[in-house]
Amino acid sequence: MMRTYTEFLVAISFGLVALVLPFQAVALTVSPVRFETSGEPGQTLLGEIELFNEQEVAMTFYSSFENFEARGEAGTPYFTPAKEGLATWIKAPEKITLEPGERKTVPFSIQIPQDAEPGGHFAAIFWGTTPPQPQEGGQVIIGAKTGILVLLTVAGEIKGESGLLEFSTENNQKFFNLLPITFIYRFQNNTTDRIKPIGEIKIKNIFGRTAALLPANKTEGNVLPNSIRKFEVKWEEKSEKEKEVGFFGSVKKQWSDFHFGRYTAPLNLKYGVKNEEAKARYSFFIIPWQLLSIIIIVLLIIGFLSFKGIKRYNQWIIAKALKTK
Repeated sequence: MMRTYTEFLVAISFGLVALVLPFQAVALTVSPVRFETSGEPGQTLLGEIELFNEQEVAMTFYSSFENFEARGEAGTPYFTPAKEGLATWIKAPEKITLEPGERKTVPFSIQIPQDAEPGGHFAAIFWGTTPPQPQEGGQVIIGAKTGILVLLTVAGEIKGESGLLEFSTENNQKFFNLLPITFIYRFQNNTTDRIKPIGEIKIKNIFGRTAALLPANKTEGNVLPNSIRKFEVKWEEKSEKEKEVGFFGSVKKQWSDFHFGRYTAPLNLKYGVKNEEAKARYSFFIIPWQLLSIIIIVLLIIGFLSFKGIKRYNQWIIAKALKTK
């Protein structure tokens, strides 16, 4: 998931969080969009956030904090109230006032408790135009806001195992007529810390030559503890103009970017502090049938015309020979 995958717009009403990607709510830019760090129990970590007011009027922004966890296989954070955990360890100014077009660097700190559990802890630092308003039941109402994700690893013994569950093309498709082709792999993390698989998909043609080398985790997405994440890797991105190419559009694309035959795609991943490895392989076929059909039709026409031409030539030769006699 480029670094901008974590940008988001969040609107919370009566404890319900809605997440929209990418974000630039209330014309406020917050960077970095992701802060990854590690520390020991009892240690205090320091960080900085840059706020930029894009509006033409002065604005006051209020801070708030929430934990998040993984929900589903898309890697989208699901936010929960800051009753415990990392969200309660973070300290930042309660509010910041920015003039029109002003940038300001805001410091924050993370105080790791002495009894913090080893492994991954995850939270978000938000900035919104409405101050948090506690309601009955401990819920909070706050307006539109933007923020950064904080991913903290507390040192200690990391328990559990992880590994690759599946690797194939989308819908396990085996036959294609042209690019793009989408590869999908699912990675399971049953440890107590986040895992960032890094590696590549090396696509080889029938002759063993490398047709493409694709990064397996281009956006450097993390797999959170006790979750499964699905990663998508595209062999050639499809442009807006190519979404509906049609028959002759396919022929043109197949001619300019010719691929034919059986292909093999080995996936090689490394992950974790011990650089563990995970490997898988998938084979598929690219048959540019639109282009091949045009080539066959052209060859048939050439063959037919050649046959007719030769036949007429022979008739002309015979007629000339008879006339000479």
